[in-house]
Amino acid sequence: MRAHMMRAVEIVEPGGPEVLRLCERPVPVPGHGEILIEIAYAGVNRPDALQRAGAYLPPPGASDLPGLEASGRVAALGPGVVGWAVGDAVCALLPGGGYADLAVCPVAHALPIPEGMDLKSAACLPETCFTVWSNVIGRGGLKAGERFLVQGGSSGIGTTAIQIASALGARVFATAGSDEKCAACTALGAVAINYRTTDFVEVLRAEGGADLILDMVGGSYIARNIKALADDGRLVFIAFLDGPRAEINFAPVMLRRLTITGSTLRPQSDAAKAAIALELKQKLWPLVAAGRVRPVLDSEFALTEAAAAHARLESGVHIGKIVLRMR
Repeated sequence: MRAHMMRAVEIVEPGGPEVLRLCERPVPVPGHGEILIEIAYAGVNRPDALQRAGAYLPPPGASDLPGLEASGRVAALGPGVVGWAVGDAVCALLPGGGYADLAVCPVAHALPIPEGMDLKSAACLPETCFTVWSNVIGRGGLKAGERFLVQGGSSGIGTTAIQIASALGARVFATAGSDEKCAACTALGAVAINYRTTDFVEVLRAEGGADLILDMVGGSYIARNIKALADDGRLVFIAFLDGPRAEINFAPVMLRRLTITGSTLRPQSDAAKAAIALELKQKLWPLVAAGRVRPVLDSEFALTEAAAAHARLESGVHIGKIVLRMR
């Protein structure tokens, strides 16, 4: 391969996993305040699949290549970068471009590999940790002793949310769609609810209601989430796998002083992401280094097998995170 070119996986056209194609692209050049990362592993996340399907366009200026998190080593420093050296191990939240041998990102979105963690596991951290921390702790304001419900507890987001909430002293509940997935949630510290056989609303109401719910389902779950909340409870949306629309009665929201909010990570400003990164380094990374929060790895695929990785992600059978290996 030519020295100024790299391997990458691009989206040929909107569609299914088969539209992912191996290609050559020019090696990106880090700009002011950016680093170039030689990628070892890249996380595979649902926003990647949405982008591939044409439903989640990259923000202006971002790479058109999928991939929002990666781990590896610093390959080059852009102007104005301090605190890092070529060869340093790093994991980072990327604006895009992670399905490639090299990618650039703002240095403020890069984090050191937690002590005792390998590069494969570290690639699983940024997207989920940024998302969970900013929504569960930031927007949701979770406190020790509160009842916390995460919908989709066996997903990458879910397994991360269970561990973070448990480490912070919350009582955690999680929904999942099979006995195997429920067992995985239980092993991480959650009271698992098989949504195919049990009504999570009844379970939470019997416990006094959820103080905080993290939801990525939407659709028919929206009204049910509201019923499952305790008075003064908070509902935070991060995705809508079942659709963003529902007809709900807002009278209980007023009468019971409920808060409904949500966010998506990728469109937020560089400054907002940098602030989250700083909180992760100061407050979450010590928990990771202590082994109290660890990625749950489902499977690993070669870069050339990106289509198979997407197929597994969308099959719904995975538990935890999927990664792409560059070498």
